[in-house]
Amino acid sequence: MAADKKEIDALTGTDTTGHDWDGIKELDTPLPRWWLWTFYATIVWGVGYTIFYPAWPLVSDATAGILGYTTRGAVAEQIASAAEAQRVYTDRIAEMELAAIADDPDLMRFAFSGGAAIFRTNCSQCHGAGAAGVQAAGYPNLLDDAWLWGGSVEDIHYSIVHGIRNEDDLDARYSEMPAFGADEILTDEEIGEVADYVLSLSGTVQGTEDGAILYAENCAACHGDNGGGMPEVGAPNLADAIWLYGGSRDKVVETITYSRYGVMPAWGLRLTEAQTKQVALYVHSLGGGE
Repeated sequence: MAADKKEIDALTGTDTTGHDWDGIKELDTPLPRWWLWTFYATIVWGVGYTIFYPAWPLVSDATAGILGYTTRGAVAEQIASAAEAQRVYTDRIAEMELAAIADDPDLMRFAFSGGAAIFRTNCSQCHGAGAAGVQAAGYPNLLDDAWLWGGSVEDIHYSIVHGIRNEDDLDARYSEMPAFGADEILTDEEIGEVADYVLSLSGTVQGTEDGAILYAENCAACHGDNGGGMPEVGAPNLADAIWLYGGSRDKVVETITYSRYGVMPAWGLRLTEAQTKQVALYVHSLGGGE
């Protein structure tokens, strides 16, 4: 039908397509040659791209392309280039003692900057971007002066390298608190007495003589007679009012009843020697290190 309505437009002298919308006729004006050639060029370019670069999806991956280029590979090259440029510092850090690194201002500035980046990438998910930890989940605050396994830079480095209670590193720090309630070592009443005595060590509540006796018999071997803790076995200080899982009576009772079992990865299996030293120096410099 449209072909029957084709005519020459009187005003422009151009053929019409035969389409008419409310009296408006469509002219059959050819596209500019430059536009057509540009369009053809994009088709050729698109075909060429699928040949030279990854393009067509397959079952488990995609066609690799003749050039074998990937953006992931390009990023890896950039990272490798940056790492090579930093080797003048990282090689020295890997070889030097931690104390010697801290005594070198230029090297320490590099270590601090790199350690901060490594911390944000690998540690902040648990310890927080500001390293203040998450008490409700049992992630330690790295800004205070309470260290389960010691707060010297060497102690911190060991904890980072080997981790805590993980199954990947045979040298991981390991300690295990009895579940005094779940294992029926103490009764609920006795656990309450111990909890009150423990809280009395930091002046929170008034303890009882029975609680003191139960503490001496069951807890002092690890936490010390005065509750000062024992870093050698990862036993926390109970007299400083700093609590990893919360310091309310209910939380202390829960800890005594069921125990706690926090796990930290062995970062020495994932990071280089230089990287573990950098993050150890960074954490130590935050203010809580011994």
